Amino acid sequence: QLQAFGGGLVQSGGSLTLSCVASGLTLDYFALGWFRQAPGKEREGVSCISKNGRSTYYENSVKGRFTISRDNAENTVYLQMNNLKPEDTAVYYCAATDRLPTNIAVMIDIRYDYWGQGTLVTVSS
Repeated sequence: QLQAFGGGLVQSGGSLTLSCVASGLTLDYFALGWFRQAPGKEREGVSCISKNGRSTYYENSVKGRFTISRDNAENTVYLQMNNLKPEDTAVYYCAATDRLPTNIAVMIDIRYDYWGQGTLVTVSS
């Protein structure tokens, strides 16, 4: 129901844009998030955006470098990643939750019920 695209190999300092397209879901009703899991590490929340798009959250290490956005008409959420670093290397997953109020964007202690398959981002030094 969620499918992520846009991963790849990029040099340190480069940029990538991830996209996540929904099918069978109307994303207007969901807060949307991007998570990542690096080899040997636990999955972590990277960024999320509220249902109405007015609130966002960024994990500290990506603040100022990553931008999350959504296009409800296209049923898509994006993650623009700039100034990528080797430590950003991970499989990135998009996810959706309908458990949040319209203008709230959080990733901790909230269950995301719908997940994409993941897309690999590799940043070389």
